[in-house]
Amino acid sequence: MSPSRHAVLAEGLQKRYGEKRALDGFDLAVERGSVHGLLGPNGAGKTTAVRILATLLRPDGGRAEVAGHDVSRDPRAVRRRIGLTGQAAAVDEINTARQNLVMFGRLFHLDKKRAVRRSEELLEQFGLTEAADKGVKEFSGGMRRRLDLATSMILAPQVLFLDEPTTGLDPRGRNEVWEAVRSLVADGTTVLLTTQYMDEADKLADRIAVIERGRTIADDTPAALKQQIGGDQIEVVVTEPADLGTAAGAVARVAGAEPVTDEENRRVSAPVTDRVSALTEVVRTLQEERVAVEDIGLRRPTLDEVFLRLTGHRAEEPEEPEGPDGPEGQGRPEGPEETEKQGAAA
Repeated sequence: MSPSRHAVLAEGLQKRYGEKRALDGFDLAVERGSVHGLLGPNGAGKTTAVRILATLLRPDGGRAEVAGHDVSRDPRAVRRRIGLTGQAAAVDEINTARQNLVMFGRLFHLDKKRAVRRSEELLEQFGLTEAADKGVKEFSGGMRRRLDLATSMILAPQVLFLDEPTTGLDPRGRNEVWEAVRSLVADGTTVLLTTQYMDEADKLADRIAVIERGRTIADDTPAALKQQIGGDQIEVVVTEPADLGTAAGAVARVAGAEPVTDEENRRVSAPVTDRVSALTEVVRTLQEERVAVEDIGLRRPTLDEVFLRLTGHRAEEPEEPEGPDGPEGQGRPEGPEETEKQGAAA
């Protein structure tokens, strides 16, 4: 594919921390105007990759371009074109939403009139107009996160890096952030999203890259990734554990592979090709055998199953803390020009 199609392009990125390779030939191609998810187990190199692309770390090898500019040779040009929102909101809780936006506008070198005008545009875009003059300390988690996203958009960056933007939010807050992200992409912003929530990646991302041990091991659409581990699955949950064998036999006769039996949850599942006839046959057999069933149905593979198959880890595994200079730590910017919000403030 032509590099001109890409808002973000990484080729063979390398980064070491002592003897540990945080990135070991990392590749990524993000098309303009899309949401590209970046998934991986804790310590796989996601945060390191984002920090290199945002010019907060220098790679030890390989190359990367963001918005058409090399992150190592022309970091200033990259910073003028990106926004970065980390896991913790960076807004001032004492000030109002409007005051926060005007303040960030002034930090990004807008004159007062332009800063005020831009703050009004962003308040409307992110659905915060009615709460514009409330102190941020009164905001819900979702509102605070939307304000944080708005501050990253002061100069309408071409590329926005979102590092686990909905961590700690309730379902309503997560939905509010998702709607805000969709609005940004509709206006032409490219988003690179790291997340531990598989449903978030599934709902937002046009493509998903999976990183493991510092390398990209898969990169495709959510639907194509799911297809890699098979299509439809028939799943039966029996009432009595003693009936698991009968259920497994019924499923095996219609399945395209050996059924998987989960004794703890009294569940039998297997991939099938002819969805309707498979379900009908299994239901008929279980009725004839007088097997009591708690649940039976067809379902598609989930991204969580894809993630587990590709990496051997579940996405929700707890993160082991790293030091500030560790592979997934926040580290420190490599010079006074870097900013956690937007490079144009440099």
